Amino acid sequence: MNRRIRGWGGFTLVEILVALFIFAIVGVMGTRLIGQVASQQVALSERSDRLIEWQRALQVLGRDIMQYRARGVRDELGDRQAPLLLDDDGLLEFTHAGWRNPLGQRRADLQRVAYVYDRDSRELRRLYWLVLDRVADSEPVQQTLLTNVDSVRFLIMDQAGNQYDYWPTIASEGADAQPPVAIVVRLEAAPFGLLERVWEMPVG
Repeated sequence: MNRRIRGWGGFTLVEILVALFIFAIVGVMGTRLIGQVASQQVALSERSDRLIEWQRALQVLGRDIMQYRARGVRDELGDRQAPLLLDDDGLLEFTHAGWRNPLGQRRADLQRVAYVYDRDSRELRRLYWLVLDRVADSEPVQQTLLTNVDSVRFLIMDQAGNQYDYWPTIASEGADAQPPVAIVVRLEAAPFGLLERVWEMPVG
């Protein structure tokens, strides 16, 4: 008895190749998309970390400036130094209050600090001394506030609105002295570019 064998529909070789080609394209596109998302996440994380570093540095600098006190000091050679100094190399040095003393040590609550930009390492550093009036072996403690900085510039503003890249000036001394009223800082670094902040200084 003869039996009829039913044929069944299958994929041709061309159809299989086309399907494999489509799957390959989808796979490549998916891999690229995942890579782009991962790269964006890394870039966003780095930018976020950088922003936190900037905010922390500016917070420390602003806190010191807003607690400024007009108290001069003696340097390592015993020479008197003004309460506020800004030299030709861009080093900013001044006295501020609010130095915390959780251990109850016998010391003043005033602190002498300095901010300096190291062009070789491209770092903005904060220096502070453990004493106000220094002696020959007084060494500052250094803290790195910002890394990978392209430029840092400090300016002192007087009551007339004039800005100086050194201090004290002739106008800041004598009977008609113009006291400092604000400190301007201009920072330039990736990825934020140039940033300028102005902090008003307290009187006294």
